[in-house]
Amino acid sequence: MLTPITRLLLIANAAVFLLQFVAGDLLIVWFALWPFHTPHELGVRFLPWQVITYGFLHGDLIHIGFNMLALYMFGGQIETVFGSRRFLIYYLGCVFAAALAQLAVSSLTAGPPIPTVGASGGVFGLLLAYGLFFPRRTIMLIFPPVPLPAWLFVTLYGLLSLYLGVTGTQAGVAHFAHLGGMFGGWLLIRQWRRRPPRR
Repeated sequence: MLTPITRLLLIANAAVFLLQFVAGDLLIVWFALWPFHTPHELGVRFLPWQVITYGFLHGDLIHIGFNMLALYMFGGQIETVFGSRRFLIYYLGCVFAAALAQLAVSSLTAGPPIPTVGASGGVFGLLLAYGLFFPRRTIMLIFPPVPLPAWLFVTLYGLLSLYLGVTGTQAGVAHFAHLGGMFGGWLLIRQWRRRPPRR
């Protein structure tokens, strides 16, 4: 079910991805998430709006393809639960929380300043919400093709991201940003459960 905000996010991500081909690295320079310690002589630096805008940029077709597939699969159902306004707040809140986690991790490491791009923080927040609100629904893995209940799938995926992030097994992937998106989503859901939406 393609709900209004989910459709808008899909269109926005696709439009920005196409714009990246036209603008080249210009969008990466200004709108990707750069670490705090990025040297100014590189001609790039951290800017406040990057904590949101990085979530609409992607590295390649596979990157945006997987993220938009997950947004399409889970976004509409979560938007139906939250309502459009809260869904947009939730999604962007997860993107923001993922950015904070990535900035914190990059500040603690001495690696080269590498920009972060991708909607994965928001997507991982959607996965968390799906596991919480639809825990017994079945999710079929692609490799291997094994059906899992949503709560178990989300738990295993989160643990895998934690393992890969701690061990540095899969370089070039912002695993702690994924976990930050999940944690930000959990905080929002916890707060909203205390204060139901006004009708």
